[in-house]
Formats: sequence, structure tokens, C-alpha cells
Amino acid sequence: MKKKRFRFQWGAFLLMIFYGGLFFLLFTRMVTLQATGEAEGQELAARAAAKYSKESAITANRGKIYDRTGQVIAEDTLSYRLIAVVNEKATTDKKNPRHVVDPEKTAEILSQYIHMNKEDEMNKEAIYKQLTRLKENGEKPYQVEFGSAGRGISHEVMSKIKDKKLPGILFVNDLKRYYPNGIFASHLIGFAVKEENKDHTFTTKGKMGLELTYNKELSGKDGKIEYETDAFSYLLPNSEKMVTPAKNGDDIYLTIDKTIQSFLEEAMSQVEKEYNPESMTAVVADPKTGKILAMTQRPTFNPDTREGTNMKWLNEVIEETIEPGSTMKTFTLASAIDTNTWPPNATYMSGQYRVLDRVIKDHNNVGWNRITYLEGFQRSSNTAMAHLLKLIGEDAFYDYLDKFGFGKKTGIDLPNEAAGTLLSKYPIQRVTTTYGQGSTVTPIQLIQAMTAIANDGKMMQPYVIDQIVDPSTGKIIQNHKPIEKGQPVSADTAKQVREILASTLTAKYGTAKDFILNEYEVAGKTGTAQIPKASGGYLANDYLYSFLGMAPVDNPQLIMYVSVKKPKLKIGENGSVPVSKVFKPVMLNSLKYLNVNTEDVKQVDNAAIQDYTGQSAEAVQVELANDGLQPVVVGSGGKIIDQYPKGPQKLIKGNFVFLKTEGDISLPDFTDWSLRNVLVFKSMADLEIEVVGEGFVASQSVSAGTVISDSSPIVVKLKTPAESYIKDVEATSDDEVEQIVDQ
Repeated sequence: MKKKRFRFQWGAFLLMIFYGGLFFLLFTRMVTLQATGEAEGQELAARAAAKYSKESAITANRGKIYDRTGQVIAEDTLSYRLIAVVNEKATTDKKNPRHVVDPEKTAEILSQYIHMNKEDEMNKEAIYKQLTRLKENGEKPYQVEFGSAGRGISHEVMSKIKDKKLPGILFVNDLKRYYPNGIFASHLIGFAVKEENKDHTFTTKGKMGLELTYNKELSGKDGKIEYETDAFSYLLPNSEKMVTPAKNGDDIYLTIDKTIQSFLEEAMSQVEKEYNPESMTAVVADPKTGKILAMTQRPTFNPDTREGTNMKWLNEVIEETIEPGSTMKTFTLASAIDTNTWPPNATYMSGQYRVLDRVIKDHNNVGWNRITYLEGFQRSSNTAMAHLLKLIGEDAFYDYLDKFGFGKKTGIDLPNEAAGTLLSKYPIQRVTTTYGQGSTVTPIQLIQAMTAIANDGKMMQPYVIDQIVDPSTGKIIQNHKPIEKGQPVSADTAKQVREILASTLTAKYGTAKDFILNEYEVAGKTGTAQIPKASGGYLANDYLYSFLGMAPVDNPQLIMYVSVKKPKLKIGENGSVPVSKVFKPVMLNSLKYLNVNTEDVKQVDNAAIQDYTGQSAEAVQVELANDGLQPVVVGSGGKIIDQYPKGPQKLIKGNFVFLKTEGDISLPDFTDWSLRNVLVFKSMADLEIEVVGEGFVASQSVSAGTVISDSSPIVVKLKTPAESYIKDVEATSDDEVEQIVDQ
């Protein structure tokens, strides 16, 4: 038997060595990984967690903004995000394409519903460019979006686009900041929009107004869900799932009243349409608390679309200073009364007033010869204020302006508040400040200062935030309360100022007749300020018209400031007309809405009056007396041709009702009449009645019951309650009083 000879197989040996070495290296690697738990300097457990651990964000809801009654002003609402699938790989059936087949047609249709830039003619081109763009490597993306233009799409618009049945156009549910009232305190509320973050997520951020100022409180904090999956992203059984809940944004409750704000917006829009002014501002406030109930300006914008024309992106009520014009005379008058230097019945020469080499003039350039200070105020005389400054004293006057809060911020809870500037370096500046030229203020400063006049001397800081509340717990995070800013003048001074302000509406020469309300008695001051040029000086025939007023006079419930800049007035109209077309409907409707049914809102007995025009004065006189009112017939009786106050409305029992008739006028007994009632009688009777002093009537130069047959002056002397206890000392003569004043 032949023996087989052993042959050494080098190939097999080398294969054994090679695979044996690989096995040894692999075994060594496994042992090393088991021992150290690291690979290439990285923790394997961490890498596994990164691959299989997932995290999903829970978006926090942005807080809502409410008015003071709990009605929504701003909230998040369901909307849609537009997506276009542009890659052919999305289509498996050519008969049913799932990508954009015709970019040009798609762009043309979409341009009718979304706007990628301001120039309409560029919309189609911009959308087409987005639909056909390529990635950096030259490949088509799977899908594209359209930035802010493709977000926040309403259900209505989404439905219209869907009806076009465009291949590749999809919609994803989204949230949009929604402002249900449209143009509504837009510069106060501001707006918020979704912005893309670096990680390609989107966050709603405030860009203006309260949305910006309180963005942190409104935004809240996003939560998250953490969990583990397998390689195919399926949730692993028994894996731990951790949830960090979202902290929703806080809700903000404003002092704004939606109903009053709506009254204001409607009136402003109507006047803007009718007079096409350069700009307008208006504020309504509660003088008892300082709460701002309404605030707006024109031009304005819709916060949903951010569309506006010739508009400033700032809140002019807070951030822009103005020369206030004659509304400032209110506080010059208050300073004079409070320093006991107000001489209502002393006379001065109107027309011109010289300050060194400068001459200031009254608004009619020539004045009205020698008139009383009371008439000068009613006529809105600049020279009357100049003479008053001498009586008050410059240092004392500026001290009162400081007490009223001019020249410094009010502290309202809004950003970027301006302080204004009180000019006092030169004598002419100190004089012009008395009637509102040169020195600057903000509308909100005028509102704050007017609270002192309306609130018996107590000045209240304005504010717009009532509460900030955590919606998940109901916990009050911030609770703003009324803040008293001091007492610039006494209660008695404030009451006298209100009486005199009311006379600017009722007096024969009053400049505020356009602001009379039939059902409520208004007190206020008109303003006509020349508009300064940037280069210095003033624009010819260009004015800012305004009114700062309150109602009802005896116990004001609302104060309101309105300004209209450069309106296109109709022939024969003065600047007060467009201003009054905002003030009157808003004040009237707001007082009725607040159930302010009388001239004094205190809980007292009321009596209703009607429109008595055409009825018998004698019969109405008996009816009113039986109802507890005091009828005063102005004339010889018969048919009533006019009355004050107008009806129908409710009055406090004991109030006067003036009934105008034809015929001779018999003088009533004025004893204990107020200045306002004397002025009403004077206006309706058209008699020369000279009023001396303040307070209530103590005596009259012509006996009650006398039939007035000529134009001889009738002197009615008033005293304050304090003066009634002091023996009267008569002045030597009117000439001496005038001489003292003119020094």
C-alpha cells in the first residue's frame, strides 16, 4: 500500500493566520469596549442615548390680552402653514401628481392669496423663485415653505387655495396671533409675529406695543417629552417616558374698556375720512383712578396685517411731545386761583403784550379792547395769560407746572415715555408757556394734570395694566392699583376751575360752544397751537387743534383729550369742529354706557325733564316745581322757544331749569345762585351782567322783579363760603383795581 505524502499548504496557513489575527483584534476590541465603555474617546452609552433617545417639544400657549371686562383683545387662534412639495420623487402615480407640476401657474394662483413682499407685481416672481429653487448641491429640495407669507393663513384663505386643486400644495395646522377687533388701540396693543429660530423652529415674538413690552410674561416657557425608540423610531416597550409640561404665558388684563374704545375708534375713523388730517390722537381716562379707558391715534394700522399708510410706529400719546396750545391755560388759571391772584372781574387791555423787544398777540391780532380776565379766559386770550403771569410770579408758576407733572414722565406702565420740556431761559419763553407755545408736553401729561382738576385737587397717575394673571393657577402676578401723585391745588381751586371751564361752553364769548352736550354739562378748554418747523419758527396757517375736557362738571366721571393736526376744514368751519366730532359722540355714548344719568352721579333723588319747546311756560313751570326742580322763566311767558338743560334727561332735584320765552325779562332773585347759573341766565337773556367775585351770589345791584328795559349794567356780587363769614371791604373804584393789575 502506497503511503500518502504530507504536503504543507501555504495558502491555508496564510488564511488561518489572517483570520486568526482578525479574530484576535476583534476579541481585543470587544474586551476593551467591555472594560472601558468608550470608543474613540466617546462614551458609547451617550452615543446610544443620542441615537435612540428622542425629544419632542410642547409649545407653550402665548398669554391672552383682555380688556377690563374680560373681552379678548389678542389671542392665539388656529391657522394654517402653506407647504409646497416640489420634488418629483413624491409622485408615484403620474395621473395623480403629488408635487408641483406647473410652478408658473402655481405661483400665479398663490400670488392672489399670499404676499411675499410689498410690491404686488413682484409676488408671482418671488413665489416662482421659491418653487424652483435648488439646494447648494444642485438638487431639488423635497418641499419648500414661504416664510411669514405662508404662515398664519386663515381657514377661509386655505379653503380658497384648496379649491384650486393645485398639485403639491399642502397645509399644516398652525397657531397665529389673532386680533379679533381689527383696528383697535393698535399702537397700544402692538403686534406679535412668528419668527424662525436658528434650529428652524418658530416662536411668536412681540414686535411692538404691549406685545413687545410684556413679551416675556406673554410667551411662557415651552415644555418637552423625552422617550426612547428603536432604530426604526418605534417607541421601545417599558422605556421611561419623561414629560416636562409647558408653562403657558400669563394673561394681561387692561384698564381699556372695549366698548369705550370702540366708540373712540369709530369717531376717529369718521373724522379722518371727512377731514383727512395729517394726524390725530385721543385718550379717555377715569379721573378718580387714573385708568386709561381708551387710547388711539390716526393714521393707524391693523395688527393682523400690519398694513398702514403714512404711519408712525410709535404711540404718540406717550412717546411724542407737542406744544399744547390753549389747553395749557387751564393750569395757568389753576395756578392763579390757588395763589389767590386770580382777578376775574378786574380788567386788562387785550390785543398785544410786549416782552422786551417781542410782542405777543391775541388770536384775532387786535384783541377786544379792555375786558375782564374772566371774559379773557372765555375768549382764550393769550394776553390775559401774560398779565396773569405777572400776578402769579414766574417762580410760583413754574412750581405749579412741576406739581402738575409737566417736564417729567408720568410713570405710566408703557415704554419710551417722553418727558417734554418746559422752557424758561428767556422772558418770552416764560410768557408763551402760559398759553401753551414753546414748551412741550405729551397728551398723557395733560390727562394726568387734568385728573387734579376733575378729582378735587388729587392728581392720579395714568396706567393701562390692571392685572397680570397666571391662567393655569389663577394667581395674580402683578396687580396695579391707583397711585395718587400729589395735590397740586386745593379742592376749592379745582371746583372753581371746573366752573370757569364750563363757562367757556355757556358764556356769550366762550370758544368751546361746539362741545356742548344736551344731556351732560361739559367743562373744558380748546387749544389751537401753531405747528413748529424743524428749522425754527412756525408754519403759517398750520395748526394743531385740540380739546381737553370732562363731564359731568359737578362730579366728573370721564376726562378726554382729542387733537387733530392740519385738518382740511370746510368753508366757514373753525378747527374745533372736527375735534368736537370726536369728543361729543364718544363722551356722550361713554357716559350713557357707564350709566351716568345725571349731572352729578351721587346717589340722590332725580327728576326727569323733557323737551318743552313749544309748550306753555306757565304749565311747565308748575310741573317742574312739583318735581322738585327750580324753573326760571327768561322772558314774559307764553310759548317756550329754548331751554337749558336740554331734554330728555334726569336732573338732581333742586337743579335749575331755564325756560326761554319771548317778551320783556324780569330779573330773578340771584341770591345763592352759583356762578354757572348766573352765566347761563346771562347768556339766555343776553343782558349786560357784570359778575364780581367767586362762589355764590351774595348781592345784586338791581332788585329782583325789575323789568329790564335798557342796557344798563347789572352787577352781581359773589362770595365764597369762607368770605361769607368776613365783613366785606369794598374797593375804592374799578379804576384803582385796573391800575393795580396793569402795573
